[in-house]
Amino acid sequence: MVRQGFWRRLAAGLVLALLAAGGGVGCHSLPMGHKCCKPPKFDPCCLPDTPVPKELNKVSMPPYQIEIPDILVIDAVRIIPLPPYRVEPLDVIYVNGKNVFETDPINGLYPVDPDGTINLGSAYGGVVRVTDLTTEEIQRVIQNKVRMFAKGAEITVSLAQSRGVQQIAGQHIVRPDGTVGLGSYGSVYVAGMTVAQVKAAIESHLAKYLYRPEVTVDVYAYNSKKYYVITDFAGAGQQVVQLPHTGNETVLDAVSNVGGLSAVSSKKLWVARPSPTDCGQDQILPVDWCGITQKGQVKTNFQLLPGDRVFIMSQPLTKIDTLYARMLAPVQRTLGIALYGASAYNTIRIASRPIGTGNAANTGVTPILPIGP
Repeated sequence: MVRQGFWRRLAAGLVLALLAAGGGVGCHSLPMGHKCCKPPKFDPCCLPDTPVPKELNKVSMPPYQIEIPDILVIDAVRIIPLPPYRVEPLDVIYVNGKNVFETDPINGLYPVDPDGTINLGSAYGGVVRVTDLTTEEIQRVIQNKVRMFAKGAEITVSLAQSRGVQQIAGQHIVRPDGTVGLGSYGSVYVAGMTVAQVKAAIESHLAKYLYRPEVTVDVYAYNSKKYYVITDFAGAGQQVVQLPHTGNETVLDAVSNVGGLSAVSSKKLWVARPSPTDCGQDQILPVDWCGITQKGQVKTNFQLLPGDRVFIMSQPLTKIDTLYARMLAPVQRTLGIALYGASAYNTIRIASRPIGTGNAANTGVTPILPIGP
């Protein structure tokens, strides 16, 4: 009787749990019932009236706008300091000497060491300090020193390369405030500009310190323009993959970049394109996946634009299965604990009976017979 009552209660509890799980299936429990999560209603054969770039009729992107955190490569073509310029460490000066020793000529580039000196060689007394001097002053200092060893020597000095080249030339990342750093020449705001506008802005800024500066600017790394591939995992979360936009990707490229469709993905895909304003209508581009992959059709293999979202929907039955598994998991754990407790209780109750009491056939315990006549 005890066992029959237990199983009866167990069956009643299971029925109630199933009824509760079934009654909970509705627009408030299923994520797809929420307004923001409803899949768009569209016909794969109905495309927007306006022409949309596709695989065989791609378009070129508009002039690239520099954004955070793009990386620019800047090269200094003409960097001439405004006069009077005083030589600093890491500058390079050109020194040419006439009427000097033929075995030790003075003709070449001499970098200014960090201590502010250049080395003329042991034949002319070694180092000469040149920092904080103009080229004319350096010429007089070197000529006076060289004439101590070579009478009648004539020296000419010019600036070959300013240390500003090392600060300007190279790779420059666009900072979070939208500027690029130019070393001791300060910073220039470049966010939102095209490459030509950035070149003009940098040259205009450097004109405060240099004579008719000229630089070249190009984009080294396109880090600011991206598109997204969102894969729904049938109620077990959504994976968002961020990919760089180079201007040539299509829907097929995007799916291949994430390894294809997952095991729970359906063949229902669409491209969600950001609207120009918050109040604008949703721009949904339906994708005929079977047509693209199995028939080679290109009418829905859209060219992706920066900010596009390629959404891959999951299989509805798999999503319902995941939902029911989550709902029934607590019931299964509760029933498992109840069964384990009942089994343990019966085992302890039988083991605690005195030997020889009760019916052995009912208890399942073999009685121990006394020894002797």
